[in-house]
Amino acid sequence: MTVNRVRLVVAGAGLRGLGYARHAVASGRARVTAVAEPDPSRRAQFAAEFGVPPEHVYADWRDLAAAGRVGDAVVIATQDQMHTEPTIAFAELGYHILLEKPMATTEAEAVRIAAAVEKADVIFAVCHVMRYTPYSKALKEVLDDGVIGRLVSVQHLEPIGWWHYAHSFVRGNWSNSHTSGPLLLTKSCHDIDWLLHLFGSAPTQVSSFGGLSHFRADQRPEGATSTCLNCPVEASCPYSAPRLYLSCLGDPEREFWPLSAVTTDHTPAGVEAALRTGPYGRCVYTSTNDVVDHQVVTMSFADGATCSFTLTAFTPMSGRHTRLFGTHGSIEGDSSALHITDFRTDRRWTVDTGAGAGSTAAEGHHGGDAAMTDTFLAAVAEGNSSLIPSDAASSLLSHRVVWAAEHARNTGNVVHLAG
Repeated sequence: MTVNRVRLVVAGAGLRGLGYARHAVASGRARVTAVAEPDPSRRAQFAAEFGVPPEHVYADWRDLAAAGRVGDAVVIATQDQMHTEPTIAFAELGYHILLEKPMATTEAEAVRIAAAVEKADVIFAVCHVMRYTPYSKALKEVLDDGVIGRLVSVQHLEPIGWWHYAHSFVRGNWSNSHTSGPLLLTKSCHDIDWLLHLFGSAPTQVSSFGGLSHFRADQRPEGATSTCLNCPVEASCPYSAPRLYLSCLGDPEREFWPLSAVTTDHTPAGVEAALRTGPYGRCVYTSTNDVVDHQVVTMSFADGATCSFTLTAFTPMSGRHTRLFGTHGSIEGDSSALHITDFRTDRRWTVDTGAGAGSTAAEGHHGGDAAMTDTFLAAVAEGNSSLIPSDAASSLLSHRVVWAAEHARNTGNVVHLAG
């Protein structure tokens, strides 16, 4: 039987765009027909890997859009602040759209996106991959089945990991709120969206506290230089760039991420050259970062339920940890297994959700990347937007909670949201 594969174009062939394209092609559901990517090395490698014809290889998404509709669907994985214009342009061309999170960096732009995809009547999904994992599906089923009664409160932790924070949010593309966005948006809009998904509603009140406590000039060790190479304290620094990136060599997953964000020359000489000339060799105490390194968000819901969410740089990198407290039981989850207690019988049991332990981009975010890509492609192939749980409306709602939390953190106020 012949399978009609979705014709997929990619705007932004960085690690996320490349990852989604690989999942799409490996599934047999899609073939890549065009790409737009400003970096010439990434553009050439992407085109060669997927056999994209030269006439459909572009340096700018605008040139791809100007070519008309050369595919059925588009993956938009440009930098965060560059989501709005390409999403609107491709929607107007009739492309179905898979948009990397965050939806946009401002509420006004997110509203524009939602209006554009609604007007164009195209299938649209934001890459809130946490909704799609086997773990999340199993947890949501347990809650909806009333196993622990009514959900009363939740504690949720995102352990970013000390080296991941230094890589992405001090030295990397998401280090500065003025050129990217606040950490709660760029890293943890996933988590806020996921928590609203579990509660089945948005909160009515939000407060938040946090700040940049460590990765700043006044915390710089005595004798440290502005770059890691040849720094006299590098060997004892937890954030040593040579230690992090040279140790990736020989490990395919770590060479894909984080190393490929640093350089495509995966040799000791190539890594050292990139650290000498690029941002990933900078001292974490003398960089231009300004995003928080820890934050707490608290939420209150109309039925009296409460939720606390903590994100922090100061952990090993691992899956999220969640404790859910209900009227008849409780659950402790680690992004892979659910440990459940029933208060009525004092029975305790564990559900292995089959999600695996892979929390990183290279490992597919506990199966979320593949499941989300498959769901989107199935929706496009069937013309069925109801398959998408992370649509424009739900994503806009959860993003608004993120912006409310940031307003609360910056003002010290409790923000009241419309019911």
